[in-house]
Amino acid sequence: MKVYDRMPLATSYTIVPVEVDDAKCIADKGCTVCVDVCPLDVLRISEITQKAYMAYDECWYCMPCQTDCPTDAVTVNIPYLLK
Repeated sequence: MKVYDRMPLATSYTIVPVEVDDAKCIADKGCTVCVDVCPLDVLRISEITQKAYMAYDECWYCMPCQTDCPTDAVTVNIPYLLK
């Protein structure tokens, strides 16, 4: 059993700080830029979809994942009070 098989699922729509557009993400082609630049190691490449995703919500909103993404697939949703 893999770790994500034991993780609880959200029962309602939630917004996470880092969103990845699967249509733009090229992690399945070997790109790991967003994962590599995250200082908190919260981004992962899914074993199922081979796309990047936010593994857990500990984002510092530091932005290198969004800034360095070569296809603009990553969006960091900065809370209103931090803007």
